[in-house]
Amino acid sequence: MNQPTTRIRSYQPAYFHQYALLQAEIERLEPTGRCVSPQFISLQLRRPNYCPQQDLFIAEIDKDIVGSLNIESELAIGRVVLDCRVHPEHCGSGLATELFNSAMNRARELGAKVAHVNINEDNVAVRKILLALGFSLVRRFLELRLNISRVDGLGASPAVECCFLRAGEEDKLTKLQNRAFAGTWGYNPNTVEEITFRINLDSCSRQDIVLTYDGDRAIGCCWTGISCEEGIPSARKGRIHMVGVDPDHRGKGIGRELMMAGLTRLKNRGLRVAELTVDSENRTARGLYQSLGFEVQANTIWYEKVIS
Repeated sequence: MNQPTTRIRSYQPAYFHQYALLQAEIERLEPTGRCVSPQFISLQLRRPNYCPQQDLFIAEIDKDIVGSLNIESELAIGRVVLDCRVHPEHCGSGLATELFNSAMNRARELGAKVAHVNINEDNVAVRKILLALGFSLVRRFLELRLNISRVDGLGASPAVECCFLRAGEEDKLTKLQNRAFAGTWGYNPNTVEEITFRINLDSCSRQDIVLTYDGDRAIGCCWTGISCEEGIPSARKGRIHMVGVDPDHRGKGIGRELMMAGLTRLKNRGLRVAELTVDSENRTARGLYQSLGFEVQANTIWYEKVIS
């Protein structure tokens, strides 16, 4: 009996249909909350500073695509982020290890110093693979959730003046983000091109981004959005993607006011639940979210490998 032919390939546009089907099937079998609609995947493959033919590897068995590994280059902070997905039927087949080895070769070509992988804490199978490949646990993040209806004061006039992102101010948002999160673990500085791309996605609008200003300078932001369920945008769950305040304006309660404005935005969209992710070591942010009623639902962990 012939052994199945296994091959790791670089992504090509002709693979799109099979690739999108694989992502949807894996999400159905092992839900992670990510969006996997063909439209969303197609847009992500065209994002700035990314080349799928170089940074996306495909695993085939007898010409059927059964796994993939995406490389997100964040070279301003010297890292690549690896996202490996293999169909559950082929876990333990060695495909994940082959994909990681291909990705590490690409990471060396890019000149990255470290590779990072983020997984759910209960994903024992992938944890074993990462440890065998020389990765070590480096950071823990918390997944928080809030029943929006339990928050008092939503819809009230904030103590600081807030407004939605205006056309042509993508550069102000970019500068604010890069100042607010400078030095934060895992933060790669954004470019105006990247921010503009994200704002123009079908899943985003300028009304999802709440800002406050000092004169004409943006000093605080709360970026909201829709979470995904079963691979498509949810009808009930929203997400706080980020809350940032300029370092010169911290300690004045601006972050809390922006959070309230962001939660109001989600409530006005008919959403009942708000989710967010926070670094377990960020005590200030954790204190703010917990004071609003957010509760821990799950943990994710980051693994790191130094690239020699």
